[in-house]
Amino acid sequence: MRFDLADLRLFLHVADAGSLTHGAQRAGLALPSASERVKAMEETLGVPLLRRDRRGTQPTAAGLALLEHARLILAQFERMKGELGAHARGLKGRIRVLSNTAAISEHLPGSLAAFLARHPTVDIELEERESPDIVEAIAGGQADIGIVADPPQTAGLETHPYREDRLVLVVPARHALARVRQVWFADALDHDLVGLSHGSALQAHLARHAARLGKKMRLRVRLTGFDAQCRLVEQGAGLAIVPGTAAARCARSMAIRAVRLRDDWSARQLRICVRRAASLPVHARRLLEHLKHPTPVRRSGIVIA
Repeated sequence: MRFDLADLRLFLHVADAGSLTHGAQRAGLALPSASERVKAMEETLGVPLLRRDRRGTQPTAAGLALLEHARLILAQFERMKGELGAHARGLKGRIRVLSNTAAISEHLPGSLAAFLARHPTVDIELEERESPDIVEAIAGGQADIGIVADPPQTAGLETHPYREDRLVLVVPARHALARVRQVWFADALDHDLVGLSHGSALQAHLARHAARLGKKMRLRVRLTGFDAQCRLVEQGAGLAIVPGTAAARCARSMAIRAVRLRDDWSARQLRICVRRAASLPVHARRLLEHLKHPTPVRRSGIVIA
């Protein structure tokens, strides 16, 4: 079945005008050409679409069905033109990004700040999720871009390296463990811990590793950020497991030490994943390229990378 938009628009004009002659005029077509188009549509479908009576030209039952679809298709086409026109004029754009805890807290703020500064008409919807959930959502077309930690299965998705990420155990500067270079996660579970709030992808990730060891995390308190965790560790409330970047930043102003975890899973490669870069909306493709190759932007003497 081959109809083009001109065919559908002509049929809509004819039905609205109640006349093939007037419909052809509205469509900007000569009457013979319009008549030929309607005849070709009827031959393609194998049913009559119009009937002529004393009131003029009226759609048949099949014509009414085609008319309904023609209205929907043409209306959707007009909406599409409007949206694409808005994008072309730079009026609006929205990108949905899913990320794990480490990237959303430590790396993405700077990356997104630089991108948003250059694209003031683009909005970004950012949501924290666990890496396996992100992969599933990207594969299902529920988001544009995902940031995940190895090693989730990403078969069928395009992936690109983003950042290195190592989880460490943060302890008070005078704690006995501050004198060791590395420790097993299982040994860290023997201590009271300061955790992240419910819904944190990293906290759920750690809880699963604890469960595999047949242990539970002894959480004394749950907080909403790595800085708050490190501050309570400094005050002796417990130990915490955070990304190494967060521990290094907090150690500059807090009396804490970072101890490397010996477990293989603690060293992770953060990766960007998309279904297919070529099929992303134009703004999402620009963000993907920015995340792959960030360019620092300077604001009031501060460089954001």
